[in-house]
Amino acid sequence: MPEIEHKPVLLAETIEMLAIRAGGIYVDCTLGAGGHAQEILRRTGPRGRLIGIDKDRSALDRARKALAVYLDQVAFVAGDFRNLQAILTGLGIYQVDGILFDLGVSAFQILEPRRGFSYAYDAPLDMRMDQGAKLTAFDLVNNLDEKELAALIFRYGEEKWARRIASLIVARRRKSPITTTGQLVEVIKAAIPAPARRKGPHPAKRTFQALRIAVNDELSGLAQGLRAGISFLGSGARVVVISFHSLEDRIVKNIFRDFASPCICDVQLNCTCGRGSLRILTRKPLTPAARELKLNPRARSAKLRAAEKIVPAANVLPTK
Repeated sequence: MPEIEHKPVLLAETIEMLAIRAGGIYVDCTLGAGGHAQEILRRTGPRGRLIGIDKDRSALDRARKALAVYLDQVAFVAGDFRNLQAILTGLGIYQVDGILFDLGVSAFQILEPRRGFSYAYDAPLDMRMDQGAKLTAFDLVNNLDEKELAALIFRYGEEKWARRIASLIVARRRKSPITTTGQLVEVIKAAIPAPARRKGPHPAKRTFQALRIAVNDELSGLAQGLRAGISFLGSGARVVVISFHSLEDRIVKNIFRDFASPCICDVQLNCTCGRGSLRILTRKPLTPAARELKLNPRARSAKLRAAEKIVPAANVLPTK
């Protein structure tokens, strides 16, 4: 695997928006290589605590090395942040000072060919973030019918040539299964007209994105995990989300808007809807500055949204 230098995206903006408190409890829902977590722990001081979650066990192994000096302050959790409520309550935690979601696929996952996330390497069609999961990109590419496949590519990849791509995939797999990323890239390139291939990003980018999202059920997991996370914020605590494509950003924007809207419960003292409990801190999402993009071009599509809890946590916390 190529030498990889990990660069956490929008690090300064993330730390500023989290407004980290000394001795606080923070949750990094996508621990990755531990770049954001390292800075969070540095600022919380020796009494701070971090819950680091990742469904990629190899990511947790890297994070343990990066956070070696903080091991007694970190709970490393191999899991999916969609299960955030169960994870936190299982650790005996019912209120936190901040939560971070850094979405998307990491540089380590992209640049490790055997994982099958990248169209730059010829590798098995996998794309699982959790290597213990059953569903792979191979399963979707070779088993979905043409309409289902086209709908998936259009919905999650926002790919205008989705029908042509799905049609050629089905025609190609009739001869033999499509087993590698390289074979899939060839089919995608054949499906997209030459003038369209010469513009914009790599012609396979949107289809690969769509398959990755579907394999890992990323969008429904985001909505579930973000709503759960907001319920654990104490008064004045903050949630920060870094997204990398419009579908994720739309979900975050809408959920923040829901929680910032007026309460709809008949008896507000026993509020269960959670509305009116957030103050949105980012009217528009923050994006990387030119200097960061020069150092880390992979950050170009990143968008950061943040919000703050403005009501007592007792109104909305899960039942202990």
